[in-house]
Amino acid sequence: MPTATAGVRRRGRRTGAPYAFLAPAVILFLAFFLAPIGYAAYLSLRKVQISGLGLGRGARTEVFAGLENYRNAVSDPELWSGTLRVLGYGALLVPTMLGLALLFALLLDRPRAQLARFSRTAIFLPYAVPAVIASLLWGFLYLPATSPLNDLLARLGLPEPDLLGTDVVFYAVVNIALWGGVGFNMIVLYTALRAIPPELYESARLDGCSEIQVALRIKIPLLVPALVMTTLFTMIATLQVFSEPMTLAPMTNSIPSTWTPLMKIYRDAFATDDRYAAAATSVLFAAVTLLLSLGFLRLVQRRAFGQEQ
Repeated sequence: MPTATAGVRRRGRRTGAPYAFLAPAVILFLAFFLAPIGYAAYLSLRKVQISGLGLGRGARTEVFAGLENYRNAVSDPELWSGTLRVLGYGALLVPTMLGLALLFALLLDRPRAQLARFSRTAIFLPYAVPAVIASLLWGFLYLPATSPLNDLLARLGLPEPDLLGTDVVFYAVVNIALWGGVGFNMIVLYTALRAIPPELYESARLDGCSEIQVALRIKIPLLVPALVMTTLFTMIATLQVFSEPMTLAPMTNSIPSTWTPLMKIYRDAFATDDRYAAAATSVLFAAVTLLLSLGFLRLVQRRAFGQEQ
């Protein structure tokens, strides 16, 4: 009998051990992910009601607003303008970034590739630079007063471009994100390439396939799952663009405070002190990002992961 009781206690300890190890992660997830989302959803349903002139204690009270903040967000032309700008930004950035990452990964995966280790490090290194620091560095290169490019063009008697002007600042922001993001995606794709059995390449080369044919007929088709995931991560990061234009904004008048949806949310929350409108826009924007991500995965699921089902 004592033996049976001891066995039950040991099984109980073994059963509870996984939950004890998971507890810190679960607590952090609840405290720093679900709780802020819940609080933002709560704020999005509230507003401030002002009595009289809004002076004195009790003149400003928080009341239930229903869906008013959401209706205001949906009808806000500044939010729509920023959203369309971000969609155009993504349409240019995502294919360019993934195309360059795929090209570099394929070049580094060639047999007898020269300086492969140095090239991997050089391409990946910009990703290690924080987005704010990278934006500052590029901003000083763009700024006519500090740009060495403008000095060189002036000495040659050539016109000096204003890379932070209204017509080209969009491409200046794209360039910063491209410079910083290609390396990460290249490493992911290169790692996936290294996991492909080399016997497939040897068989193809024995059949007379060139390196280009090997890349097009073997490597790229087998990279589809990795391409799907990098595309998804890049899309999400693109929709959340904030650091680059926010850092460049003090250097130029071409980037307003509502240039992207996240910049508008930041302005509403911290500049105009309308945290309720900011919360509603945040929840709305998060829902749209989630729906776009799920829709993209649904669209490519069979093509990318059909062999795993």
